[in-house]
Amino acid sequence: MDSANVSRQRKLILGLLLILAVASWALLIWQSATMNSQAMGMGLTMGMSAVLFIAIWVVMMIAMMFPTAAPMILMFTAVYAGKRQKSQAFVPTWVFVSAYLFTWTLFGVVAYPLALGAERLTGQSTWLMTNAPRIGGALLVVAGLYQLSPLKHVCLAKCRTPLQFILSSWCDGYGGAFRMGFVHGAYCLGCCWLLFVILFPLGIMNIGVMALLTALIFAEKSVPLGRQISQITGIVLILYGVLVVLVPAALPTGM
Repeated sequence: MDSANVSRQRKLILGLLLILAVASWALLIWQSATMNSQAMGMGLTMGMSAVLFIAIWVVMMIAMMFPTAAPMILMFTAVYAGKRQKSQAFVPTWVFVSAYLFTWTLFGVVAYPLALGAERLTGQSTWLMTNAPRIGGALLVVAGLYQLSPLKHVCLAKCRTPLQFILSSWCDGYGGAFRMGFVHGAYCLGCCWLLFVILFPLGIMNIGVMALLTALIFAEKSVPLGRQISQITGIVLILYGVLVVLVPAALPTGM
């Protein structure tokens, strides 16, 4: 495989990632409009069953995370293309991508019963129901503090250096590629998980917030000032969370 073929393959994979992301955004926008028109409820799970929640969660991850993970995926493709040129074992990129998506799917599987339990507990407690927005504000503060934590920046550093991650974590074969995708997904999850948790108080199908988070995560991972952007975001979340605790009406959708 010559350099021209490698370039074409990279462009093809990038195009497929973007097509999947755009299609997923279109589906999310349609689903959000459908839920709003049917008044499916204002709880943490928006009245969704486990199957529907996980399905929408996977679509959400494709829409929001594929654009931000594209540099790492393309780097994996380039390294394996180099191995193929040397007649070494070749593993398709989809193995790496599927493992990455599997990591985020597991997060959704864990998130659903926790959200459902919190939703039911809130329905049984007048105090929790009354103070739900303030709890959401406290969650925003926690998310902001995590943005400033060492763990956040360890995970973010792994996401910001695709070549270094690939070379330091390299494993041969299909199993190795799956492991690499899973490990990268874990670092990505460690970097961003609380940014997704705050979707629950802000609205799990809030398209505006999802778009904002996607832009933020992309900036954290891809632009030169990504770490500073992460820190500024942390301060903003802390200040906004404190405001919500003091003035619950500042939370747009409530909990």
